[in-house]
Amino acid sequence: MVKLNRIYTRTGDAGTTGLVDGSRVAKHDARMQAIGDVDEANSVIGVAIASLPEGEVTRELSRVQNDLFDLGADLATPGEDFTPSEMVLRVVPAQVARLEAAIDALNAELPPLTSFILPGGAAAALHVARATVRRAERSAVAMGDAANPQALAYLNRLSDYLFVACRHVNKNAGGDVLWVAGANR
Repeated sequence: MVKLNRIYTRTGDAGTTGLVDGSRVAKHDARMQAIGDVDEANSVIGVAIASLPEGEVTRELSRVQNDLFDLGADLATPGEDFTPSEMVLRVVPAQVARLEAAIDALNAELPPLTSFILPGGAAAALHVARATVRRAERSAVAMGDAANPQALAYLNRLSDYLFVACRHVNKNAGGDVLWVAGANR
């Protein structure tokens, strides 16, 4: 359980930050880059939720926001054993499977792609979230073996979910914004 009485501790003033196990790392460490990028992705998803009407996508994105806190805790927990326990929060296969089911459900309602899609339309904020999640994934991958493979799979699936959610939102608001190759030559 989290209980914060004070927000500032001054322990990070020298450029380090604490991890779940009590160890400290530099704020520019690859682990901290990944944690920060996941935090940014979560924030951008919050902006996307605020821009969309209540519905299937916003409900799933609210679950995703909670999962991303789990994922941040996972990344902040050093070790080579990625087995969850009562004291260790790890991303698990069921979280990845839930995203896959959500992707399949939304995608079943969409026509096949015939062009690349430009990031725009009613789903513009979701496109920003998708791009931000892709960056978070690259940062987590840069951690190498220190990253839980399920956390990496979750981020990969999340960018897929966001892409399909963009198409779903735009379908209900006029359609995808399609790329026209060489249109301005």
